[in-house]
Amino acid sequence: MARRRSRSAAAAAAPATRSSLAQALPLGALAAGFGLACLAPQVLAQQAPAAAAEPAAAEVSTLRKITVKGKKDEERGKDSLQATTTTIGKGKQELRDVAQSVTVVTEKLIDDRNLDTMKDVLKNTAGISFLAAEGGEEDIRLRGFPLQSTGDVFVDGMRDPAFYDRDTFFHDRIEVLRGSASMLFGRGSTGGAVNQVTKTPRLINENQVDVTVGNHQYLRVVGDFNIRTSDSSALRLGVMDTKADNNGAGSSINKTGLAGTYRWGIGERDEFSLSFYHLDNDNGMNYGLPWIRPTATSDVSTTTLLPVDPSAYFGMNSDRNQGEATTVGFSHLHRFSPTMELSTKVRIGDYDRNQRASTVRFAAATLQPGGAAASLANFSSATVLTRGTQLKVQNVRNLYAQTDFSGKFDGLGVKHEVMAGADYAVERKKVYAQVTAAQGGVVPTKATTTVGADSGSGWVDESLRSFRTGNEYTSRGVGFYAQDLVQVAPMWKVLVGGRYDRLDGDYDIYTVPTASLNPVTTTSYKMEVSEWSKRAGVIFQPSERMSFHLSGATSFNTSGDAYSLSAGNADVPPEQSINAELGGYLTSADGNFTGRFAIFRTTKLHERNTDPDSALVTLSGKRHVAGLEIDLSGRLTPSWEVFGSYMWLPVANIDAGVAGSEGQGTRPSLTPKHSGTFWTTYQLTPKVRVGGGLNARSSMTPNRNPGWAAPKYITGDLMAEYKVSEDFTVKANVSNVTNKLYAESLYSGHYVPGAGRLIQVTGSLKF
Repeated sequence: MARRRSRSAAAAAAPATRSSLAQALPLGALAAGFGLACLAPQVLAQQAPAAAAEPAAAEVSTLRKITVKGKKDEERGKDSLQATTTTIGKGKQELRDVAQSVTVVTEKLIDDRNLDTMKDVLKNTAGISFLAAEGGEEDIRLRGFPLQSTGDVFVDGMRDPAFYDRDTFFHDRIEVLRGSASMLFGRGSTGGAVNQVTKTPRLINENQVDVTVGNHQYLRVVGDFNIRTSDSSALRLGVMDTKADNNGAGSSINKTGLAGTYRWGIGERDEFSLSFYHLDNDNGMNYGLPWIRPTATSDVSTTTLLPVDPSAYFGMNSDRNQGEATTVGFSHLHRFSPTMELSTKVRIGDYDRNQRASTVRFAAATLQPGGAAASLANFSSATVLTRGTQLKVQNVRNLYAQTDFSGKFDGLGVKHEVMAGADYAVERKKVYAQVTAAQGGVVPTKATTTVGADSGSGWVDESLRSFRTGNEYTSRGVGFYAQDLVQVAPMWKVLVGGRYDRLDGDYDIYTVPTASLNPVTTTSYKMEVSEWSKRAGVIFQPSERMSFHLSGATSFNTSGDAYSLSAGNADVPPEQSINAELGGYLTSADGNFTGRFAIFRTTKLHERNTDPDSALVTLSGKRHVAGLEIDLSGRLTPSWEVFGSYMWLPVANIDAGVAGSEGQGTRPSLTPKHSGTFWTTYQLTPKVRVGGGLNARSSMTPNRNPGWAAPKYITGDLMAEYKVSEDFTVKANVSNVTNKLYAESLYSGHYVPGAGRLIQVTGSLKF
């Protein structure tokens, strides 16, 4: 996997005092330099005498080099597994000042473990599980609660509501906020939120090209090019091309990406940027494998995984998951002072998806060898499988605009850190339905296959299918929020915040008669939501190295979160949730190692349930989870670096549910009791670095709790890196070393196996 690990080659900045900087720098550059000065006052103190004697001409040179220093602070994640700041809270904050759990996966960890997609990255954090959704989308669970791809995934703090395979080629880091977060983002965010932070241009010239080759004919090329265009402007471009016959999970890869950002006014009072992103996926589609029992008469609780290699694939060669994601964005940052700024962003997105998948199931007993239902007792290469059809053809278009103010100031005798802002969204989704044979369409017939057949055997002409508009959804939302972190005493801070959201949604379903495409019957539904979200907390900071918090936050989920409404849910009020948390953030004396812990309880107070008799949706459900999280990251010694993330969920319960699904008193599905990841590297010599890690999940049930659970698993990864020269590095990765068979994503009817053993070698050239 190729990725960008460029490092600054700029010269060290000339020494300067804070006072001389204030005289020489514009307010924008002063803001970056001032933050560094707060982090390293002892260094500035040692340099102060020399700075006092600097002539004016030297101070002009200092302007450029202070910008480089600010860049070095931003690059911590490039050279370290440790992060000290986050941007997931609507503005850049020290992690110790966030009264809620945040896990940051830095670029170095993404590089070290060869994580090509956002899903791969999230697997390397605790508390995450995946639903093998009917649409094959990234349906994420955090602390057992859904993180909808339509509402809880963000790019640079702006909603990214579409179904596509998100790639990491232009990512600087990925941040996971845990617990209710509607006060920051609006609807959604019961379990948390995921923020993808993209790369930004810097005032340097540096480039890197990475080429990765591996088994399954894997070839990936990534380029990262940063071009300084003037003293205050720069251009950053990212390119990616990836191909493979399959990735150890049965589906081919064929994707390309192009991203770029032009940034000007860097370090000045007014800073601007224009950005562009395009990702083109033309991948295969592994929809998953059916569950199996030891014998046809075995109890359902004994259901387990198929005894096949992780790379086994029983879909068709014609199956595919095509998609395009294109966004264009503009941003403006105005600095009122070194501690006050206003950020305004606008982004337009267009997403197309064309999925043609095969639903693999066991054929009826009459079609099996010997006429017996398939089970482990008679499972063989002759076992017959059917291949149904799952289609997802749709388009999503959206417009987002938001403005966020952040400021630090003294008022009424106390210190304030204020965040406030507003956002506006227009989202449109169109879903296409296949024209059936009865309506005059052509529906290709998929042949059965056997376990022993060639992988991906069979092909149908997907171009024969025709489509019509099945439904459309349009929503308009506006939100206003404000939050104040008040230092009420030298060691104590109090956090209070609130947000108001107004959301309108219009949903149209188009139904046609069985034997004709005309006339079309339109059924319309409307949703109107007005909701308040709250956040409050207390932070105790006895020293610069310790921070403890006690906090609570609410969230809400609307019926239209998944861009769909019906007669049963159109008038149902939003679900309500609350998260309470006691946590701490600890830093080593040298600042190179941090630990985070949190004891939490998340409760969905009003959960939508469908009455099995009336088919009406009501807010009759309730569930809660409670547990412990621990994150560790940073350097234990100059040569030894670690990252660890662990979650223990001993308490998880459906307090009120519907019989036959997740019934009252049961543990919620997709909620493992234990989950975690560990990664460590060691610099053996100046040229040789080695690393290894583990990923683990305890057993968990598929959605709807059908009566069985996927087995627990532990997988191991290895890495070795050799620095040929200052500009060229070679790195080898082996993922899932033991070729472990496990279920990565779960559904009641099937599961998607995790990737088998992957062997990849990456060459990285900087110039």
